[in-house]
Amino acid sequence: MTLLTCKQDNKEVVATESAKEIIQQSILAAGGNVFDYSNINFDFRDIHYKAHRDGGKFQLERYIKDSVSDIRDVLNNSGFERFQSDVKVELSDSLVALYSASVNSVHYFSVLPYGLDGSAVYKDYLGTEEIEGKSYHKIKVTFSEDGGGEDFEDEFLYWIDQVSYDVDYLAYSYEEIDGMGYRFREAYNVRMVNGLRFADYNNYKPTTSDFNFEDLGLMFNKDKLELLSKIELQNIEVESLN
Repeated sequence: MTLLTCKQDNKEVVATESAKEIIQQSILAAGGNVFDYSNINFDFRDIHYKAHRDGGKFQLERYIKDSVSDIRDVLNNSGFERFQSDVKVELSDSLVALYSASVNSVHYFSVLPYGLDGSAVYKDYLGTEEIEGKSYHKIKVTFSEDGGGEDFEDEFLYWIDQVSYDVDYLAYSYEEIDGMGYRFREAYNVRMVNGLRFADYNNYKPTTSDFNFEDLGLMFNKDKLELLSKIELQNIEVESLN
């Protein structure tokens, strides 16, 4: 693996290639090709999620139960549909975008770093950084407008263990009505389920608005982040299709 050892005029190319290699190693450590051919079920905040992936074909589902009816949201290669008591619901374009993003977001975070090697994903190596006395590869991820989804302008940071290639910390920015929001996540309860890695997260937010996004790891070291919530996946089941 080449890490920023070339001449200055080639720095950007090498940095991008190094980030790509590190991400690929991280995906491999988390389960690799098992993700591409699998059925995954889990519960998150009293909502059931189901993911079917079969070599590029995918179907991501969300099941919501209330006192009146059962709602099933389905996002796949063809688009998004909502069913209420097994009857398709006609939705406005704005609601399709909203529900699609909501379903995709939970499934996206549940299997990280899977998906970070996509063609619409830009990766930049930012060097190494220490968090709680341990040195990590630090990688910034952004997305192209073409293929990057509704929230393509969001930015992500990943801190990847230099030995195990596990993602121990991540951070991201996202657009809010009144500006930008920021989150920092600390992985815990890491476990392997039938060949795939899953983690729960402590979810933090900054205590001040005066900071740089790329400094969130340093702010965590200095206790300048506030614990906002816990991200916990329950009842995880993995069926390999290989």
